[in-house]
Amino acid sequence: MDRRTFLRHGLALLAAGAVSGPRFALAAGMRTAPERRFVFVILRGALDGLAAVAPIGDPAYAALRGKHDEAELRPLDDFFALHPKLEFVHGVWQARELTIVHAVATGYRDRSHFDAQQVLESGGERAFELRTGWLNRALQLDGVRAMALSTAVPLTLRGDVPVDSWAPSTLTDPDPDLLERIGRMYQEDPQLGPALVRARALHNGAGMADRETVAPQQYFLELAKAAGAFLTAPAGPRIAVMELSGWDTHTQQVARLAKQLELLDRGLAGLRDALGEAWRQTVVLVATEFGRTVRFNGSHGTDHGTATVAFVLGGAVSGGRVLTDWPGLGDSQLWQGRDLRPTIDLRAVQKGILRDHLGLTNAALDREIFPGSSRIPAVTVLSRS
Repeated sequence: MDRRTFLRHGLALLAAGAVSGPRFALAAGMRTAPERRFVFVILRGALDGLAAVAPIGDPAYAALRGKHDEAELRPLDDFFALHPKLEFVHGVWQARELTIVHAVATGYRDRSHFDAQQVLESGGERAFELRTGWLNRALQLDGVRAMALSTAVPLTLRGDVPVDSWAPSTLTDPDPDLLERIGRMYQEDPQLGPALVRARALHNGAGMADRETVAPQQYFLELAKAAGAFLTAPAGPRIAVMELSGWDTHTQQVARLAKQLELLDRGLAGLRDALGEAWRQTVVLVATEFGRTVRFNGSHGTDHGTATVAFVLGGAVSGGRVLTDWPGLGDSQLWQGRDLRPTIDLRAVQKGILRDHLGLTNAALDREIFPGSSRIPAVTVLSRS
């Protein structure tokens, strides 16, 4: 939360946030792995995993998708190829700092964005089975601080542990004298006073004061750079959540998806650059709520599907592989005759990251962070073993 956003939303909203806690107060002090960073990037709208990471080695792929996908795919191995707009991601692959998880899905099997995102962020089996976020529940055990790079704290970070939020403003800076007067006015208030101090500290403490308003096409890149600045600040958070919308490509998918993937790629590159040496201790998970249909529709787009792709990247990842139990694209192999069949539960990937990177135990993962998921063992995604 920066000072411009603070004034824009007004003191009434600040009061509501201060009472409920999550948006303005700090989480408990970090206890373990203080130099390890984790970033969760949510792609809202359902990324087409078959276009992002094309299974060119599947016998059915060419007939289903070949005419729609661009010719300049970036080969990963004999079976998979990366979308041409993912230039930075391809470089990370070549540096063996990327593990791609394909044919992955949450436990959700319907096709509502609203419900699917609730499952993605809560870590449950069904929509609204859990009311708090899996990452907030992890904070209760790990003790690290987290930040949401968004105007509102997403569900995945909501829960008993309070977190900070920050987003670039679309308004000009208020007059400094006005801020000082407001600060003096509420300095004795036990809730509004500390909240205003926190908002101004976030704006100034990690170089945010020099960031100007940004154009929409630069917004995600700006979030990524800010995330890197916060995560490398000496007393800053060590976990961040960002989101990028616009993946619901029902029409004209080829052109629209190319623009989206370029935005994602530039943002991830900006995050790596902003982290600097801290990139070596960082893991980034990029995931979406579900995939898209295997076949294109009559509007040159794809509809809501099931399985998709997830990316696990960072300097702490020993990658260079595609992790999958590939189900195939033949008619009899598709989920409900239309979708890529899920063979890996996303919770297995999330568990692997939390266990191997942040040191949480399997028992805690099964019972507290992803309750009722003991049948889904953590998979090793940070190394090639």
